[in-house]
Amino acid sequence: MRRARVLLRACRPRQWVKNILVLAAPIAGGIAFQPQAVVQMAVAFICFCVASSGVYLVNDVLDIEADRAHATKRKRPVASGDLPVRAAWTAAAVLLPGALVISALLNWQLLVVVAVYEAVQLWYCLGMKREPVIELCSVASGFLLRAVAGGVATQVGLSQWFLIAAGFGSLFMAAGKRYAEKRLVLDTAVAIRPVLDSYTATYLRFVWTLSAGVLVTTYSLWAFTLRQTSSNEWSVVSIVPFVMALLRYAVDVDSGSAGEPEEIVLHDRLLLLLGGIWAASLMASVYL
Repeated sequence: MRRARVLLRACRPRQWVKNILVLAAPIAGGIAFQPQAVVQMAVAFICFCVASSGVYLVNDVLDIEADRAHATKRKRPVASGDLPVRAAWTAAAVLLPGALVISALLNWQLLVVVAVYEAVQLWYCLGMKREPVIELCSVASGFLLRAVAGGVATQVGLSQWFLIAAGFGSLFMAAGKRYAEKRLVLDTAVAIRPVLDSYTATYLRFVWTLSAGVLVTTYSLWAFTLRQTSSNEWSVVSIVPFVMALLRYAVDVDSGSAGEPEEIVLHDRLLLLLGGIWAASLMASVYL
């Protein structure tokens, strides 16, 4: 029983909140409350929980020595020795193929998306995490592929503006994460990850500023496009809370505290409120 709890902790369940992104396309497509779509979204969510857990285990095993020298990562189950390396490898060998099997039970498109996700993330774990820009895009692709998975799982058409907004939104979050880590390195002189030596704080600020600008532009274009197919103005209204939530999140990014995006989302009450208003506005545009 204790081993099961340790294994679950190693799978980082708090990170599973990222998988909520699979709901984006079905909600925007107006089918989120259809019984069949609910099942399909649940399958996509489970697939990414299983796949990401397998990736985390592989990453922790490969980084075990570096994690043991890290102030906080040394507490992770693999680094601390609570979870034996062999057990971590065994669990990863079950979880990664398991996610593919589950996705294949739904449709081949979801199988492809999950397979691409696993391939990119394993590629990241095996060495690309040390390559500047490439590793940044690898991290961003994880967010983007989650959003795409929701669309292919429910067979919802993904508009060009949705894909561009999702892509640059993912890059914004990834760059913000790296910027927070860079700030921590500059403030404490504690090594976090080698690739940070290849970035400057000003470069990372440039990336997330650029990404935020493209995100706001493409989301606005998508909202106005959605207005043409709906009978109300709520999609346009949703731009206001969306931009406000983005600016609120940018406060955390600029302060260097966005190292774990899911932690900010879960603990910033004002950000949660703005996100709720935005989601309500968007759903009103589709379902009213």
